[in-house]
Amino acid sequence: METFLLCFIPLFVAMDPGGIMPIYLGLTEEMPRRDRNRVLIQSMVTAFAVSLLFLLGGTKIFALLGIRLADFQIAGGILLLVIAITDLTHRSKEQREPDRSVGVVPIGIPLIMGPAALTTLIMLGNEHGMLLAVSSLSLNLFVMFLALVYAGNVERLVGINGMKALSKIVSLFLAAIAVMFIRVGIQNVF
Repeated sequence: METFLLCFIPLFVAMDPGGIMPIYLGLTEEMPRRDRNRVLIQSMVTAFAVSLLFLLGGTKIFALLGIRLADFQIAGGILLLVIAITDLTHRSKEQREPDRSVGVVPIGIPLIMGPAALTTLIMLGNEHGMLLAVSSLSLNLFVMFLALVYAGNVERLVGINGMKALSKIVSLFLAAIAVMFIRVGIQNVF
């Protein structure tokens, strides 16, 4: 159970359901319930498919390009740190006007399964094995699904400012995880 939590928690922090809920609500607020449900399913399928593809084929792609895991850890850590700093220093995340593919882009990719989650996922797969990585991914996607289904209720309960505050706290954790990735990558180089 402890090892599973070591996989689940970093991926949960990287996926940031609390931070994605207000963006999801903003992108789908003008949609009828039927279209919103279609977008939700489309985003979950997209996130799961891309993450599995990345998890199963990521190291092969690295080998083809001559990239070592330590290189990816350092680059991914720097990227995560930039994302965390950007989120902490800007008032809101950029939002686009919705269209028919809003479930694929930007909700499925890069909001649900973006650089932070993909970096975390491949490192968890290499460190703890595919079974634990896929299990924690599946549970995290289920939690994300529930978060998005009930996003309107959560917004009414805590308010938009409460959701933004939660997102900032999660970004602090993301920054700490980014520094850890950079540190582990540098240690692996030596």
